Amino acid sequence: MNNPESELQAKIRQQFDAVTYPRIPVEKYPQNDYELLFLHNLITPYYLRNQKVIETKGKVILDAGCGSGYKALVLAMANPGAQIVGIDISEKSVELARQRLQYHGFDNAEFHVLPIEELPSLGLEFDYINNDEVLYLFPDIVVGLQAMKSVLKPDGIIRTNLHSSLQRHAIFRVQEMFQMMGLMNENPGEMEMEVARETFDALKDSIILKRQIWNPEKAKDEEWIQMNYLFVGDKGYTIPEVFAALKSANLEFISMLKWRQWEILDLFKSEDELPVFLGVGLSEISVEERLHLFELLQPMHRLLDFWCGHPQQGQSFLPVSEWTDSDWQKARVQLHPQLRNSQAREDLINCINNHKPFEISGYIKSPTLSPIHIDGSIAACLLPLWDGVCTVESLVERLVKIRPLDPITLEAVGQERGWEEVKELLDTLDPFLYVLLEF
Repeated sequence: MNNPESELQAKIRQQFDAVTYPRIPVEKYPQNDYELLFLHNLITPYYLRNQKVIETKGKVILDAGCGSGYKALVLAMANPGAQIVGIDISEKSVELARQRLQYHGFDNAEFHVLPIEELPSLGLEFDYINNDEVLYLFPDIVVGLQAMKSVLKPDGIIRTNLHSSLQRHAIFRVQEMFQMMGLMNENPGEMEMEVARETFDALKDSIILKRQIWNPEKAKDEEWIQMNYLFVGDKGYTIPEVFAALKSANLEFISMLKWRQWEILDLFKSEDELPVFLGVGLSEISVEERLHLFELLQPMHRLLDFWCGHPQQGQSFLPVSEWTDSDWQKARVQLHPQLRNSQAREDLINCINNHKPFEISGYIKSPTLSPIHIDGSIAACLLPLWDGVCTVESLVERLVKIRPLDPITLEAVGQERGWEEVKELLDTLDPFLYVLLEF
């Protein structure tokens, strides 16, 4: 028997019926948004957890809170051959999602008007669950996590996120102000949005809150106003609260979604000049403590966006940085599927022909880091990876043929030096998942 809809749930549903989210045209096709596809590809978190490449064909993927279906489309594109299932409490949103996937020719997709709490009624188990911009609307986030866990396969992975209370504190102050003004008593409509605009227009420009968050251009967009200043049910969390919820739901943290943007050492001028306490202590504190320290120092992330799964389901593996020569000689390497695109291949060939460095980070970026360039002569050994999986040994052989002589000494470049250069290159690219290594 279905649980009756609460007053808050009804308001949230009405809000998304009034302004479907995201408001992206049905015809938009994200084939060149390599980073978005990278983050929605099951291969990405699975490799982070297991250092293994998983086949997406035949997998069952849930978009829990699919909205108007743009992320369901991204999931279908990023995971070829997977079955896509979408649910949402907004009937209008679900209909748009169906239209979107049909428009782009994805027939292996189905959508249901269903709250997350009733997921077991579908009778399905999922390899991957995408739960984007939804969990923070739950009165109790543990309930949402437990509902998704109940339909997750043993080695399955959940991607979910929560609003950051530290990064979004000014937005929450605005919401509280508009609650006091009665603008959020019912589902906010055009009248409430106009009052919100008029209120900020009337404030002096020197007012701290206005300086912090008011954007007149963005405020012209109904979606922006509603999903920020008048967002019914919105709440914020901290990293310790995320880990406490995971513990209560008996789920295991895997990684932040954009893990390279949560590196605490990137916040300091030099790793070699850290205060003694930090220099010694950072190596000893837990992942939770490192992430919390980051958000305290640099609350730059609107979303605390992470992957999790059933406890103790990750496969043990030896990090690439610890491989022996014997491991390298047995290793296979492939590009991440979202890097194996025709534009990147064409750019690489141009760099080789023009003797220019190849910016491999130009397709899947990490904004807190400097661009990653590869010298064109060594980058040329990677070209076969656009055709499929290679052995590391074959890349070494290719490098030695491409660059048989040292340009300074004119001495022959032997196999030993070729191995060292290729290993160093792959070891540099692996933490970003530009290349995927197995043996």
